[in-house]
Amino acid sequence: MLKLTEFAPPGPDHQDTLTLPFEARQKSRLLVRLDSGAEAGVFLPRGTILRDGDRLAADDGRVVLVRAAAEPVSVVRTDDSLLFAKVCYHLGNRHVALQINRGELRYLRDHVLDDMVRGLGLTIEHALMPFEPERGAYHGHHHDH
Repeated sequence: MLKLTEFAPPGPDHQDTLTLPFEARQKSRLLVRLDSGAEAGVFLPRGTILRDGDRLAADDGRVVLVRAAAEPVSVVRTDDSLLFAKVCYHLGNRHVALQINRGELRYLRDHVLDDMVRGLGLTIEHALMPFEPERGAYHGHHHDH
């Protein structure tokens, strides 16, 4: 079995890809199947979160590019910056992982959260797309891109 134990330096070349949902990218130890079908084990320092675009070095010298899988998300869009801030505040107050873009907010689909957001006056769109939440203000950067 292939072992992925460290981050590879930045560069354009990679020999395989690994597509995972956010929940799996939060685990530092897991068995995976690369997109090519090869089995691999991820063995990274505890607390490591894999991000879309990260590159992992395999024990055989291969470089594996990490990709965020498409997953069910709720998407909220508004040009009203005050309303946008309020929604981010209320979701963040519940420790919900959020992907915040200009005028757009994403979180993993949850009907209770959707109801709360609708109650604040916004509409929800459900989509299947990659989810890459904010790292958080106190999150250390474990590696360089």
